[in-house]
Amino acid sequence: MSLDPQIDALLKQLAEGSGPAPESRTVGENRALANSLATLAGDPEPVSSVHDTVAAAEGIEVPVRVYTPAGASGSGRLPVTVFFHGGGWALGDLDSQDHIARIMANRSGTIVVSVDYRLAPEHRFPAATEDAWAALTWVAANADSFGGDGQNIAVFGESAGGNLAATLAQEALRRGGPRIALQVLAYPAVDRFDDSPSMYENMAGPLLTRAWLEWFWGLYLTTPGEGGDPRVSPARADDLAGLPPAVIVTAEHDPLRDQGDRYAQRLADAGVPVEHLPVRGATHAFFSFTGSVQLSRDVLNQLGDTVAAAFND
Repeated sequence: MSLDPQIDALLKQLAEGSGPAPESRTVGENRALANSLATLAGDPEPVSSVHDTVAAAEGIEVPVRVYTPAGASGSGRLPVTVFFHGGGWALGDLDSQDHIARIMANRSGTIVVSVDYRLAPEHRFPAATEDAWAALTWVAANADSFGGDGQNIAVFGESAGGNLAATLAQEALRRGGPRIALQVLAYPAVDRFDDSPSMYENMAGPLLTRAWLEWFWGLYLTTPGEGGDPRVSPARADDLAGLPPAVIVTAEHDPLRDQGDRYAQRLADAGVPVEHLPVRGATHAFFSFTGSVQLSRDVLNQLGDTVAAAFND
């Protein structure tokens, strides 16, 4: 299927001012590029409150931003969604995907805690996974301090953040908690050694190319062998039984499409309840386009509704 018309128009507009290929740019240049794309999200959606704080756990201090949904009455504790932004473990911050956190908070009725994990190459694997785990354990122990319910937690991530969310679901099961009620993975990277058809069909993009993907992996990992670690490639874990229910979004025009598809199938085969949402016409990172792309808003809203339903059953 061809690209969604609104995504196609947006990518053509972006291409008019494009410079060198991302994989030939410096880390600083790519970070500036990623931050500039935040303007594609549209006006920020109002929420009840936003405040920055520090999640201190496991001997680590991680900056986080806490979003309370619009209309929250202040009576009773709300479920919490712990959110991890994308950016190949090297780009992005609390501001770059602020819009996703806001939409998720309002649509799901949960408090969203967005995690500013350490980035590569300054902090290579396993720094991001350590920060993710520290944030999760902090939320479980301290949610009542911001009106949240530490016994009702979802994890949500997109791209590299989807990798971290999937890893957390496995780590929490392995370590005996905290309990995660739902894992929401949007076009996640879950297999370092994936060599499936989508990696060739979408080798040149649009948006995420295979060369850029290799650039990210090169920044994140210190040795090739780390790619087989389940904390890097959660799809390569031996046993997926007992993991929390999953919602997995894959984009048709994305090198990562097939590995997300396969992870959804492996989870289902292991008896894990899975809702798989293959989005036709979409590219990698299409949640960044909520300012002008209806498909981006619709799918993100659908995820918010799914998280709400998980805590209302």
